[in-house]
Amino acid sequence: MSNTIKTAFLLGVMSALFLFIGAALGGEQGMVLGFFFALATNFGSYWFSDKIVLSMYSAQEVGPDHRLTHIVAGLAQRAGLPMPRCYVIPQASPNAFATGRNPEHAAVAATEGILQILDDRELEGVLSHELAHVKHRDILISSIAATLAAAVMMISRFAMFFGGGRSDREGQNPIALLATIILAPIAALLIQTAISRSREYDADAGGAQIAGTPLGLVSALKKLDAASKVLPLDANPATAHMFIITPRSVSAGLMSLFSTHPPTDQRIQALLQLARP
Repeated sequence: MSNTIKTAFLLGVMSALFLFIGAALGGEQGMVLGFFFALATNFGSYWFSDKIVLSMYSAQEVGPDHRLTHIVAGLAQRAGLPMPRCYVIPQASPNAFATGRNPEHAAVAATEGILQILDDRELEGVLSHELAHVKHRDILISSIAATLAAAVMMISRFAMFFGGGRSDREGQNPIALLATIILAPIAALLIQTAISRSREYDADAGGAQIAGTPLGLVSALKKLDAASKVLPLDANPATAHMFIITPRSVSAGLMSLFSTHPPTDQRIQALLQLARP
């Protein structure tokens, strides 16, 4: 099964969780409510995710003379993409992400830290990865998956506090309610993780094609993995899937089980396979 088909399937499963939760809480009326809630969250993430996340990290747009803009312009032309807007995030922790609902409304953001520690070849590898996300429209897919997962958890918390919407006369199933409260959020996180990891591997391979070699990204990932342990990025968990490497503050402890990125060493091995003749 290709990653595209797998992603579409998993997004369908994620949306189906809304219907399950709605039915568990309120029968047919709850199912309809869950369906429309899924539509609303998808719509919101499609139109506003880029503005929200750029504002969240105080990203500042930079002009054509900036190093970041210069490198992105060359890579975008090579990839056959419209020129995205370029932003710098005032944080020392090295990281980068792309956002936007489609290639015509894309933006690339990099922290001050990543611009300082990577040379041009390594930065090209990272930015090619981000432009591959833009080309594959992964930003929209990942944003929808993250929004749906967050909404599933929010509805489940509602169920925990209010015990569902059915009256006792209707004989609410306590097992279904327990699954709604505990299992549905775990399932949502696992689905989001599976979607994000498959898109990361595809973006690594696509970025290597844009850059002309996977070796720049290999070197960059090694540096970023080491630097993130020293200077962890203070990131919102809801946006962790967007970054080139999982923010260390998000991936620590038990949350590493739900990491939206494959382990860095596995990504490097996959890229080195591409470099072999």
